[in-house]
Amino acid sequence: MTDTIATLNGLLDERYSCRGYRPDPVPRETIEKILAMAQRSPSWCNSQPWQLAIASGEATRRLRAALLHHVTAHAPSPDFPWPTAYLGVYQDRRRACGFQLYAATGVARGDREAAERQRLENFRFFGAPHVALVTTDESLGVYGAIDCGAYVGHFMLAARALGVASIAQAALAAYPDFWREHLELAPDRRVVCGISFGFEDPAHPANTFRTPRAEPAQVARWLD
Repeated sequence: MTDTIATLNGLLDERYSCRGYRPDPVPRETIEKILAMAQRSPSWCNSQPWQLAIASGEATRRLRAALLHHVTAHAPSPDFPWPTAYLGVYQDRRRACGFQLYAATGVARGDREAAERQRLENFRFFGAPHVALVTTDESLGVYGAIDCGAYVGHFMLAARALGVASIAQAALAAYPDFWREHLELAPDRRVVCGISFGFEDPAHPANTFRTPRAEPAQVARWLD
């Protein structure tokens, strides 16, 4: 039991949102192991609503080029509404991440051109050799999306256990019509998020920071 706890703690400590990757692909066998491990994720009534479309090689390059072109000409229109606002501590945490990223990548406060270049890295998949698009069934509504969130967390931990870095990207879900066209998604599929993944580039400046986490006492209330 002690070894199990230490292993899980180690994975949780090591996992982070990687924003800089080496170009070499992850072996197909490794990706299949990640998928097999993540498939054990819990879901509402065991519905297992997640489906993934995974791009590698030329498919990744083709999607990257097409998506960058698409986002410059189309407004975001996600299947699931974005937050109406980030207030209080949620805004503080959001800003902490943004400020750390900008400081690491040399984006000066107020430099809108540099900030826009960094934003567009989302649609370049941060240089990752692979991207997975996660979708759920329309009929399952928000519960399908919640189940997909659990799956994404397990996917990223499984990837970390196998030496693969990743980042979950809500930004990719902002353009579901693009994905429906290019991936030929069934009409009842709703886009939840993307996961870019590959082998991290430890020298990339965007990988040099880690976001802080709230203390358990800040999020848990005990009832005796």
